[in-house]
Amino acid sequence: MNKISIIIKREYMTRVRKKSFIIMTILAPILMASIIIVPTLVMVNQEQDYKKIAVVEDNSDLFKGAIKNTKNLEFVYLDNVKVDDLKNSFEQAGYYGILYISPEIVNTPNAVQLISKKQPPIDNLQYIESSLEKEIERQKLMTYNIENLDEIMKNVETKVSIQTQKIGDSGEVKSTSTGIAMALAYIGGFLMYMLVFMFGSQVMRGVIEEKTSRVVEVIVSSVKPVQLMMGKIVGIALVGLTQFTIWVFLTFAIAGVLKSTILRKTDLTEVSQNMSKSMMTEGQQTAVTTKSAEINPGLAEFSKLFDSAMNQPWGLIIVSFIFYFITGYLLYASIFAAIGSAVDNETETQQFMLPVTIPIILALMVAMGTMQNPESSLSFWCSMIPLTSPIVMIARIPFGVPYWQLAVSMFLMVITFIAFVWMAAKVYRTGILMYGKKTSWKEMWKWLRYSG
Repeated sequence: MNKISIIIKREYMTRVRKKSFIIMTILAPILMASIIIVPTLVMVNQEQDYKKIAVVEDNSDLFKGAIKNTKNLEFVYLDNVKVDDLKNSFEQAGYYGILYISPEIVNTPNAVQLISKKQPPIDNLQYIESSLEKEIERQKLMTYNIENLDEIMKNVETKVSIQTQKIGDSGEVKSTSTGIAMALAYIGGFLMYMLVFMFGSQVMRGVIEEKTSRVVEVIVSSVKPVQLMMGKIVGIALVGLTQFTIWVFLTFAIAGVLKSTILRKTDLTEVSQNMSKSMMTEGQQTAVTTKSAEINPGLAEFSKLFDSAMNQPWGLIIVSFIFYFITGYLLYASIFAAIGSAVDNETETQQFMLPVTIPIILALMVAMGTMQNPESSLSFWCSMIPLTSPIVMIARIPFGVPYWQLAVSMFLMVITFIAFVWMAAKVYRTGILMYGKKTSWKEMWKWLRYSG
């Protein structure tokens, strides 16, 4: 056991002292936070360019005035103008583009075109589409000769925003967000894929380097091949756990700083509580209205999402991630170690890598689909099968997984990785000292059955 600990220490210290490890450990959570936070803040605070759009209809005025001007958009309705005549001169006339509306739009949804020299922003297109859809609906309703139609439509116009809440086993209710759950599923599944594959590949490369340099011949004179393999696998696993632990602390530190700085002026909970009081004085109502008006709507929405993210079961997510990383890594690292011991160089690994990478890539693809339907049969079974469960189960956990499914998956994972480590050790002890012979799956099967 002492010999294994020496190998573990050597593998661990060699890697954590590298500059690349230190840089990636510190920068990874900062880069991840930047990818999520910076675009959101830019979208919230950016000022859109003012655009003037010429609206041209084909021998009709059905939609004249239907699309209202906004802060950043002005629609100029032109009469007796041909689109072809305007195409070459609209920019000189000060227009961003031409909105051409054909009367066929009533029956053909794509009978409208926005002609411009730049790609229009998606929110501008959505606004135009929504305005035209409402106008077409209004005109269709008018054919039924309904009195006071415009007033009725204003009265019935309603917007609905679903706020999701999750009830725990103790009856505690917390606000949640499907978008946050999907983001966690994507990040968790992809991060698990990257860590397992990256650190597993490091084991294989390390074994190949020691074998080709003949260093392993010196090492196995003092330790058993199986001890060498386990020391290498566990040492690199500790490197991954160290990196992940630092990432967790840095992520929560960044979240704390974000909450206490950028979001400190958007205390939505206090505002909501004040507004929900049934008995308020006029002065209180004025204070609430003033405070609500000071809140940037974009930041308010971001604050709501931030609070929903904080309500996720982080304890279960982190513990499950550590468990599935350790067991998934040990499973795949043992296979990579066996492959590394069976070849003389990295080129020869190609014939063995495909069967190993197919399950892990399949798991990543299923995890992406899990974001849409976490309760599907495919997601369930892939979260049970040990070769795919580390990635798929991590993607399912943010949506809520019954504890019995988690327990069964973990049990199968432990049994399987023990079996794989045992089989890999039998291949490793023979292959690590084999040189000059091209290895095949049939040959490795003989080593596995060898009992000497």
